[in-house]
Amino acid sequence: MSEFLSQPWPWYVAGPIIGLMVPLLFYVGNKAFGMSSNFRHVCAACDPAGIEFFKYDWKTGTWNLVMAAGVLIGGVLGGLVFANPDPIDLSSSTVSSLQSLGITDFSGFVPSDLFTWQALGSGTGIIVLAIGGFMVGFGARYAGGCTSGHAISGLSNLQLASLIAVIGFFIGGLFMTYVLLPIIL
Repeated sequence: MSEFLSQPWPWYVAGPIIGLMVPLLFYVGNKAFGMSSNFRHVCAACDPAGIEFFKYDWKTGTWNLVMAAGVLIGGVLGGLVFANPDPIDLSSSTVSSLQSLGITDFSGFVPSDLFTWQALGSGTGIIVLAIGGFMVGFGARYAGGCTSGHAISGLSNLQLASLIAVIGFFIGGLFMTYVLLPIIL
């Protein structure tokens, strides 16, 4: 079983599993799926005095908090217990593009040039983390949800706002990849 779990799952297995979440949520009576709403539930559970936005029955989102805990536990299990020791298989064009940005170590699952405590503690790492974290949080709040909520739940509900948000997410991702990331690195 450990061998099976440590291998990457193909898209035709993982995709339908994610897609089945929406009918499951409809079946249990929920029409919203996403992770960013958990921030609001946690803040409401802490009972911030005087903030009207957080005055609601946060216990209605308990299922969402349990899902977020499951994602966290699954990430730890996937990264520590069932980790695949083989380096990630990248195309030669991706490797050459990353090498042109100064990323040279492809021996693990992620490039250690970017994903180490030393890289995180660098000036670039701190700036990317702080600005990136702020922009993700601000964007999720401004868009009324996160990428998973809009792309999985919102599009399946045929919400125009979710379509606009997903298009914006893709444009932002492309802008980051082709304009900002080469400047930052």
